[in-house]
Amino acid sequence: QVQLVESGGGLVQPGGSLRLSCAAYGSRLDYYGIGWFRQAPGKEREGVSCKNTDGGTTYYANSVEGRFTISRDNAKNMVYLQMNDLKPEDTGHYYCAAGIGLPNDGLADPVRYDYWGQGIAVTVSS
Repeated sequence: QVQLVESGGGLVQPGGSLRLSCAAYGSRLDYYGIGWFRQAPGKEREGVSCKNTDGGTTYYANSVEGRFTISRDNAKNMVYLQMNDLKPEDTGHYYCAAGIGLPNDGLADPVRYDYWGQGIAVTVSS
């Protein structure tokens, strides 16, 4: 059992940056693949950035490629999402997720993840 707690969201102007953090409790995070997902009002949850268990495979949605960076610190049981050059379309609720045995070609599929945080709001607006 893994409990995930996100932090670092908020309101930011277009072009600004935020770093989301996800703390894992109850189990070592290095047993899991991890991912960041987001959901905008009226839209389905989508994979933003994900990383497999050994960190050898990383996924970025086309819309965030080159602007967002996912990282994990297994020693601290933490996952991060550095978001730069934020755009209004990045607005949404962001969720941290963890899963066991994630296939490399299925990292962005939310149904493959076993544990989810409560989510945190990110609003990009002037």
